[in-house]
Order: sequence, then C-alpha cells, then structure tokens
Amino acid sequence: MKLQQIRYFLAVTEERNFTRAAARLGVGQPPLSMQIKELELEIGAPLFHRLRSGAELTDAGRAFFAIAKSIPTRAEEAIRAARRAARGETGRLALGVTTTTAMNPAIPSAVRTFKRKFPDVEFRFEEANSLRLIDDLLAGDLDFAIIRPNGAEPATLAVHHLIDEPLAAALPTALAGRFGPGEIELAALREHPFIMTPPSAGLGLRNASIRACIAAGFDPPIGPGAPHIAAILSLVSAELGIALVPDSTRRIGIGGVAYRPLKPPVPTVAIAFAHLGENPAQPALNFAKILLAVMGAARTAS
Repeated sequence: MKLQQIRYFLAVTEERNFTRAAARLGVGQPPLSMQIKELELEIGAPLFHRLRSGAELTDAGRAFFAIAKSIPTRAEEAIRAARRAARGETGRLALGVTTTTAMNPAIPSAVRTFKRKFPDVEFRFEEANSLRLIDDLLAGDLDFAIIRPNGAEPATLAVHHLIDEPLAAALPTALAGRFGPGEIELAALREHPFIMTPPSAGLGLRNASIRACIAAGFDPPIGPGAPHIAAILSLVSAELGIALVPDSTRRIGIGGVAYRPLKPPVPTVAIAFAHLGENPAQPALNFAKILLAVMGAARTAS
C-alpha cells in the first residue's frame, strides 16, 4: 500500500467523482483509476460503487476511510519529526562536566545558548570526574562531556581540545599573607605538601600540577588526596597543604583559602570536549558548534 494510493482514494471520496479527483490532483484519470484498482486488489474488496453520476463508498470503503483519512496528516507529521530529529532539534543531550570545567564561564554560556536555540531537546546534566564521564560516554549514558584530558582517552571517542586554562595557587590564608597579594614563584611553594586528586579520580589536573612543579625545578611533596575541587579546597582551608587549581576556580569562595596568580611562565591545564567518534547524537554535534563559537568569542573579547 502506497501513500499515493491513500491520497488518490481520499480525493475520490471527497469529490465523489473520479474525473474531478484526477483534475484536483493534477493527474490523468486512467492512472488514478489504476491506483485505486490496485488498492482494492490489495484490500480484497471494492471501495467504491462506480456510478454514472460519480462514485460512492462501499461499506468496505467507509470502514477504510474512517482510518485512512488521518494517514496523510500523520505521514506529514512523521516526516517533519524525522527532519527535526535529523537536525538535532529534538531528542536528548546528556551533558557531563567536571566540577572545575563547569567553572569556566563559557560552559554555562554555551548551555544557555543551546537551550534557547533548541528548546525541544531534552537536557540532562551530570557532574563527575573525567574518568567517570568517559565511562558514561562509552556506556551511552552521556552524549557529550567536557573533561580534563590526559592523552589516554579511548580511541572510540572524538576528543577536541578547547583551551589551556592558567593554573593558580590555592593557599591557606595565613600562608598567602606571607607572600603578599601579587604573583608568586611556584618554586617558593616547594616545601609545602600539594593536595591533588588521586589517580582513580582523574589525571588531567593531577598531571598538570606535577608537570608544573617539575618545570619549576622540584618534585612536589604529595599531601592528602581529595576526589574533587571542593574537597581539595577544604583541605587547603584546613591548612593540610596547598593546591594548583584552574584559574576559574577563583569563583569558589571558601573561608580560609586565598588564591594567588603564578609568575610566568604560567602553567596551564587543558579543557577538552568528547563525544562518540561514530554516530554521535546530532544534539551533541550542535552543542559542540555552539561551545566552539562561545569559546572563540571569549578569546576574541579578551
């Protein structure tokens, strides 16, 4: 059964005449009559009484019409729905971020822009460390993740570098007072334990901190581990050590913690986004375009 046959049947039903139906549809009457005949053969019953004055529905025709009359509209709706889904205007975007990447102002700006442009996309947000976000991407629980890359991400993911964010020192306020308000040499902190995320919680920020210390001429003494940035800052506040944190973390105000910029060369930590390499969800690709545009605008403005 073809949609064209349904349209021909409905036209004859409404016009009660094969000739008028053919004229309305812009086709010849013989092809129209042939399509109706094929439809009747498939159904196994005549749909019209052929009269000298026109055509009337049979009992089978009336039963068929009761359901078939909505088919063209539903088909158009299905086509529109499929096209919208193909453009990523509907569907789902499950977005994952790490606590520190979420602090970058470009991230909420991109989310805000995406929701305004694609209001019918179901949006879900998850916060976790980079290793957990990658696992959730691979499991299909996430469509898009903003991570701290470590260079060992699975080959099945498409990973795109966004920016390198400067690192700053998070110090207990008493210690920060000894250095004053300005930039400090990273090497001046060599005697203090560094609070970092354990390897099981993610390597991006941890590796960046260790590389920065080595570049400054020392191996950092490792203090107690903390699984996320809030816990790191809490341990700094408790004067259990110091930490290198992304500069955007300065937005987190915790009593007992002071932030200090580092003297050049300022170490950095990368932000990247990731999604499935094969058959990524179209909403994820749409969000990637928006995120890249927002990041580009931020770099231009600065």
